[in-house]
Amino acid sequence: MTGERDLKKLLTGLRPELREGPYVFSSIEGAAAPDSVHPVVTVAEQEGLTVVVPRAEADAAGLRYHSVFGWITLRVHSSLEAVGLTAAVSAALARAGLGCNVVAGFHHDHLFVPYEQASVAVAVLEDLAAREA
Repeated sequence: MTGERDLKKLLTGLRPELREGPYVFSSIEGAAAPDSVHPVVTVAEQEGLTVVVPRAEADAAGLRYHSVFGWITLRVHSSLEAVGLTAAVSAALARAGLGCNVVAGFHHDHLFVPYEQASVAVAVLEDLAAREA
């Protein structure tokens, strides 16, 4: 299955799911995370390996981070070639004064939003989906 490309269908089918726990972004020198952390996202950059990990794991491993995030998965199966989903979602969150970091997975898009406002972000996304229906 290649995923949905129709923007209206994507927006009406968002079904945002707030994952449990706080997550953090950290940068690690080298090509691999320590065995004590289990990243949910990795990005290889020239400056180091960016990892998104549960905050408890980062704390236990002594990883540095600046902000704490909630992880929202958009349950709609979006195509990697879909146009407009990220723009519509980020615009809705921006109107509510919420920043977000978007990571595209093969099947779903994942949003990392300020942890203390994650439930507000879910409500904004549910409202966006309802308005499009």
